[in-house]
Amino acid sequence: MRIPLVDRTVAARRRWHAYRARQREALAESNRIRGDAADLPVGGDAGEGVGGDVGGGVDTTLTGGTVEPTASGTGDPTTTTTTSGATPSAPTRTGVPLIHQSPFTVGFVGAIGVLAAATLWSMIGALSLTLTLLTVAFFLTLALDPLVQRLVTGGLRRGAAVGIVFLGLLVVFALLAGLVVPPVVEQSSALIKNAPDYVTQLLGQPWVQNLDKDYNLTAQVQQQLTERLRDQTFLSTVAGGLIGAGQALGSGIFQTFTVLILTLYFLASLPTTKKAAYAVVPASRRARVVYLSEEMMRRVGSYAIGQVGVATINGLLSWIAMRILDVSYAEVLAVTVAFLGLIPMVGATLGGALVTGAGLIQSPQTGLILLVYYVIYQQVENYIIVPRIMQRTVAVPGAVTVVAALAGGTLLGMLGALLAIPTAAALLLLYEEVLVPRQRRL
Repeated sequence: MRIPLVDRTVAARRRWHAYRARQREALAESNRIRGDAADLPVGGDAGEGVGGDVGGGVDTTLTGGTVEPTASGTGDPTTTTTTSGATPSAPTRTGVPLIHQSPFTVGFVGAIGVLAAATLWSMIGALSLTLTLLTVAFFLTLALDPLVQRLVTGGLRRGAAVGIVFLGLLVVFALLAGLVVPPVVEQSSALIKNAPDYVTQLLGQPWVQNLDKDYNLTAQVQQQLTERLRDQTFLSTVAGGLIGAGQALGSGIFQTFTVLILTLYFLASLPTTKKAAYAVVPASRRARVVYLSEEMMRRVGSYAIGQVGVATINGLLSWIAMRILDVSYAEVLAVTVAFLGLIPMVGATLGGALVTGAGLIQSPQTGLILLVYYVIYQQVENYIIVPRIMQRTVAVPGAVTVVAALAGGTLLGMLGALLAIPTAAALLLLYEEVLVPRQRRL
């Protein structure tokens, strides 16, 4: 028979009050002056200090086994007279112990705690980039591990399976780079080469010539350009911006390489790491913890693979549509749409708006056709593609999806929005498997 919750609460409060009473008694006992009762003078009051109070106006001084009064106010009241040949046997004062609840102690301990917390926070801030790379590599590992497990089930050793999956990942990155880098380089070179012609065509426009005639626009532009080129601050700012862009590009390449290496190590050592982590859990709870952990990682990995599949389909179909309509920069836009499709809820809409805008720049008819295409595609994706691909993942309610995406995007930007939904799925599993059954048993 289970004890009611009210009775358990009352019993817990009684135990807490009893514990506090014992603590107060122990503190009072530690503050009390101790001495040997056999050595105290007869009739003395131990509660009034060593030797007690012999009489009015008379101080007592302990001597070798006897107490000799010293007149108060005459001579040195602190003089101690010891009978020759006698050994003092009076109790010794232990002194007043440090008050553990004094303002100084509380303030000092609190200041140390605040300093430790500030130091820990600054260390976490300094390691924010490292923690971000580790998080990305871990989620990428969870996304690739089901593929590795499928190859292992097919008869391959884990090392060979990890090598095949990682090689496929490198091929995907190489294909993306091949699709994006050449058009960007080609179009940038063409822009730099044809920039003078573009300026000449612009200056030859009738409305530009009218503005030049009325406001002397060409002379003013040339004057401003000459002043800017002579301004050292402006040149330093431009040079700093170029250097910063180069540093950002190099940092992005290095971070991508780091994430790939970490993912390779995590994939290779994932079973050993999980085994070591499970060994720390008590044996009585190990089976339950293993089940919950494996299910959480399975759902996170399945969601990541499913989202990548949905984004890939979106990017591929967008590329086909743009090629049919002869939209410029089709490859770059398709890769951008695929990356935006990884963002839950709003990614596909952002990609569609971007491609539609590019079509409108080319011609209003092209933009209208692309707008109709994306409206139809959104319905197909929401009701056909996503349910089929995500059928093995956890179903996250719409409200939770929106809140998680907003919170993740606010905290960590695009990365937070990407990781918010699988994190919410893992927390929902704990809610369904741990919290709700525990509340039912109470």
